[in-house]
Amino acid sequence: MFNPLSVCIGLRYTRAKRRNHFISFISAVSMAGLTLGVAVLILVLSVLNGFDRELRTRILGTVPHALLEFGSARTDLAPIAEQLLINPSIIGVAPLNQGEGLLIANGRTASVAVLGVNPEQESQVSILPGFMTQGNFIDLNQRQFSIILGSGVAANLGVISGDQVTLLIPEATLSLAGVTPRLRRLVVAGIFEVGAQLDNQLAFVELYDASRLFRLGDGVSALRLQFENLFDAPQLTRQIAQEVSTSLGLPIRYQDWTRTQGNLFEAIQLEKTMIALLLTLIIAVAAFNIVSTLIMVVTDKRADIAILKTIGLSPSGVMGVFIVQGTLVGFAGTIFGVILGIPLALSITEILAFLESVFGFYLFNPSAYFISDLPSELRWSDVGLVTTLSIGLSVLATLYPALKASRIIPAEVLNYER
Repeated sequence: MFNPLSVCIGLRYTRAKRRNHFISFISAVSMAGLTLGVAVLILVLSVLNGFDRELRTRILGTVPHALLEFGSARTDLAPIAEQLLINPSIIGVAPLNQGEGLLIANGRTASVAVLGVNPEQESQVSILPGFMTQGNFIDLNQRQFSIILGSGVAANLGVISGDQVTLLIPEATLSLAGVTPRLRRLVVAGIFEVGAQLDNQLAFVELYDASRLFRLGDGVSALRLQFENLFDAPQLTRQIAQEVSTSLGLPIRYQDWTRTQGNLFEAIQLEKTMIALLLTLIIAVAAFNIVSTLIMVVTDKRADIAILKTIGLSPSGVMGVFIVQGTLVGFAGTIFGVILGIPLALSITEILAFLESVFGFYLFNPSAYFISDLPSELRWSDVGLVTTLSIGLSVLATLYPALKASRIIPAEVLNYER
């Protein structure tokens, strides 16, 4: 089909100036449509990859991949933690005591989840120590009853590192004065910022300070697990929980990140799939504009086709002429789209930041989203997939006009032209 003569004629038809300028216009529109479709698809896939990366590194890097909860505080969990670390799929195990509380400062209140952690071990299961904006996570060990707050909680209470806050624990104490809530004065040891949702929800205290606050004695109520591959969490957590339950001889509760953050992750994956499908349809529409262009070219070149077949060019050779012509249009549009889409995907964060500073608008409100900038992560596998898809659709779009051209009967055309 693609003999040198077919390729040569196809290239000549592509370069030649056409008598019918409308055909040239439709061809240019097809190429421009492919260019924009490919560029936008690369850009959107890169942005959705960026959201996926931010979710994994920020949200799933802070919340536990898995949590084993025991019915009561225990003091015999250290050997179990060491045993769990033998599993190559587990990269971190850390003790955890947790409860709910109400923080009070400057006449303001904030409801938080209070997590008691070991500051030395926290970096094994969380990226949070690397997101401190004031103080250091290890400062929890420097004095008793200190607390690290999320930036949203600190802003709501109007406190900074070194200030004092009052923690009200929702557990009533019966005394001669009647039923009174439990209160404890804490010093703010630091402030972290990883994203709006967590920054407004979490507060951290030292592990055994939490034991005393929540009256757990010297025990630990839960273990946090961090996996090498976070997608192994659902299956491995169930298996590990059964083994630990058998070892201790009592039932334990367990949960993994898919129960707490799974909906957000699935939403991003679904959006990526649906948006990619919609943009692929845009590329398909642009590619199939090549059909219109080639059908008009075939109609315009009927006499040329008849002469070529008369002098010996086979029907498959005629098909090759128009497949080459249409493929070149699709290839050019795709390459221009890749050339446009890659720089956009690499610099969209800076471009959007510049536009926000110039026009004074904000696409992402930090108080409502877990990010403040538009993330982007270009993956060459996506570029390759989009390029292959676009060129493949372009080639597919040439088949019908090329087949139509190959079926032209020279006698009928030349008799009409005479």
